Amino acid sequence: MAVLTEEMKRVVRAQRLGYVATVSADGHPNVSPKGSVAVWDDNHLVFADIESPHTILNLETNPHTEVNVVDPSVRKGYRFSGVAKILRSGELYWRILDRYKAEGADIRRARAIVVIEVITAAPLVSPCYLTGLTEDEVRALWAEWQRKSSQKMVVDLIPPNDF
Repeated sequence: MAVLTEEMKRVVRAQRLGYVATVSADGHPNVSPKGSVAVWDDNHLVFADIESPHTILNLETNPHTEVNVVDPSVRKGYRFSGVAKILRSGELYWRILDRYKAEGADIRRARAIVVIEVITAAPLVSPCYLTGLTEDEVRALWAEWQRKSSQKMVVDLIPPNDF
C-alpha cells in the first residue's frame, strides 16, 4: 500500500478533478472525469458516484483502477493505482458523506462512495520539462496558448491545405 505524501494530497485537494480509469467487462478501457476526487487518509482516495453508472459497473466487475490528477497549468500531477470498494451504506459511507457536506458539497445526488486503496503512486510530468523549462515558464506558455486560442475562431484553428 502506498503512502500519500503531503505534496500528493495538496495536488489532489487543489485540483479535485481526477480521471478515473476502469476496464469494462468486455475488456475495453474507460476513462471518466470525476470532480469529487478527495483524499480520505494517507492510503485512500475517494470519489462520489454522481451519474457514474458505467464506472461503478466496471468497478463492480473489476475493482482495479487508476486515477490521474494533474494541475493543467504546470503539466504535473500524480498517477494513483489501486483497488476500489463501493460503499452504499455503513459508518464509513456516512463519515465520507459528512466530510463532503462539511466542505460545502451537495451530497443529495451521491448514489455511492468509491474508496480506493492506493497501491502505487507515481508522479506524472509532462515531457516539456525535458527541455529544461521551469514550472513558471510552463505556466506562462500555457496561459499564452489559452489567451491566443480563445481569440481565434474554429476556421483559424484549421491548418492550411498544404500543411
